[in-house]
Amino acid sequence: MRFLKTELPGVVVVEPDVHRDPRGFFLESYQAAKYETAGIVGPFLQDNHSSSVRHTLRGLHAQLTRPQGKLVRALAGEIFDVAVDIRRGSPTYLRWTSVVLSADNFRQLWVPAGFAHGFCVLSDRAEVEYKCTDYYDPAGELRLLWNDPAIGIVWPTTEPLLSDKDRVGTPLAQLEPHFPQFVP
Repeated sequence: MRFLKTELPGVVVVEPDVHRDPRGFFLESYQAAKYETAGIVGPFLQDNHSSSVRHTLRGLHAQLTRPQGKLVRALAGEIFDVAVDIRRGSPTYLRWTSVVLSADNFRQLWVPAGFAHGFCVLSDRAEVEYKCTDYYDPAGELRLLWNDPAIGIVWPTTEPLLSDKDRVGTPLAQLEPHFPQFVP
């Protein structure tokens, strides 16, 4: 298993060892001790699973009152997965990184608490599952505008399929005072 650093400290791409044979494949999708050595620390309290069609964009989401770390993977299809540093005072504040996660490459993305997360579906359909370090709290939900020019994410579509809530996400300027403070 390999843990690859990204340009955003704390955001990690996980490449599991995949054992293939004529029957199919086997992989270890999570093992606490190995993940902890890479800075991916649970406990994980909630798992979420979504199914989406091509060009669906979910995000950018974070939790303010109960910040969540998320370990994301695509079980079927392919997604463009994004993490944005929203920790005020961080050296990488408002920078983003992306990785393609797919059922074929078996990669995972670790998005620590203090980062917003979103993804766009690249295949006809994708199933995404992610583990969360805290419970979802509707009252503490943050929905940052997916295409806010102050962040400048280069999404793989200009006309995504969005939920009503994501379509009217809040601009960065209105949310910034509520972002968590960076703690070195």
